[in-house]
Amino acid sequence: MSRTAIRPDDARRNPGDEQLRLAAELRLAVTRLARVLRQRAEVGVTPSMLSALTSIERLGPVTLGKLAAAEQVQPPSMTAIVARLEESGMVVRETDPEDRRVARVRVSPDGKRLLDRTRSRKTAYLARALRTLSAEDRDVLERAVPLLAKLSEEDS
Repeated sequence: MSRTAIRPDDARRNPGDEQLRLAAELRLAVTRLARVLRQRAEVGVTPSMLSALTSIERLGPVTLGKLAAAEQVQPPSMTAIVARLEESGMVVRETDPEDRRVARVRVSPDGKRLLDRTRSRKTAYLARALRTLSAEDRDVLERAVPLLAKLSEEDS
């Protein structure tokens, strides 16, 4: 079995590889939490659309090629996603004033409101879930946040 496909139970059978076990358990927990948070997103917006909208907000007015690269999808896929976002009024496509052959997309006011609502819903869900934990468990999570952020950096 490849190292990337290991499950937590497999890692437990080899107690000498604690890092591998931890990696497998962390992967599973993060994947499940991400799934739960995706389910709290706005109805009518796919995860791909929401991800692209978030990247457009982060990158500012961006070309579809750069957006496709940032999202790690093929340009035709990104073109379809942006078309759906544009049809729903979440983004605005504008011609680059420097080079009229280039189009850039930016988040519209409706898109910004959708991102804000989605983030609020997800944060509220996590706040409710955190209230069910002990103070000690919340302290552990507070200490883990910077470490999880470090693991998610692109140069890791």
